[in-house]
Amino acid sequence: METEPQITFRGLDHSDAAEGIIREKIDKLERFHDRITSCRVTVEKTTRQGHKGHLFYVALDIEVPGGSVHVSGKPGDQNAHEDLNVAIRDSFNAAQRQLQDHVRKSGPVHVKSHPEKHHGQVVRLFPDEGYGFIKTPGGLEVYFQRDSVVREDWERIDYLSEVEFSLMDGEKGPFAVNVSMRA
Repeated sequence: METEPQITFRGLDHSDAAEGIIREKIDKLERFHDRITSCRVTVEKTTRQGHKGHLFYVALDIEVPGGSVHVSGKPGDQNAHEDLNVAIRDSFNAAQRQLQDHVRKSGPVHVKSHPEKHHGQVVRLFPDEGYGFIKTPGGLEVYFQRDSVVREDWERIDYLSEVEFSLMDGEKGPFAVNVSMRA
């Protein structure tokens, strides 16, 4: 989490035990969704009019990339309980369900990866046949062909030319793609 969770108590004194339970629940949410950026928890105790006892409300505001999760703790909500531990449990369960919905709706995040760039020197070139071989500093010889050379670099490539390329695995071994002259 990017920021320290904020836990606020209203209408009751701070409780180390309740805060410990809340922090455990936050840790569990972070294991479920590891991109939570902030979490605010408000624990409120109110007195019911005309009845003995108190009601506890636990509200959560959780920020994640692309959205947020809000579990309301307003009086009259279903999240009102006479037992603080039950109120905490139910609010965090509701938050986890909302996080699941958020993940499902937003879909997986795909980050396009670019192949690692390698460099080497042309050690054999067969211009009439349209292919050649590049030797890497590590001693690996890699096949390349005219179609793998970018722009008009094929016309400029010569024996001992310095090139950079991406490495692919083929049926007959590694081969170079996106071959270009080194600047």
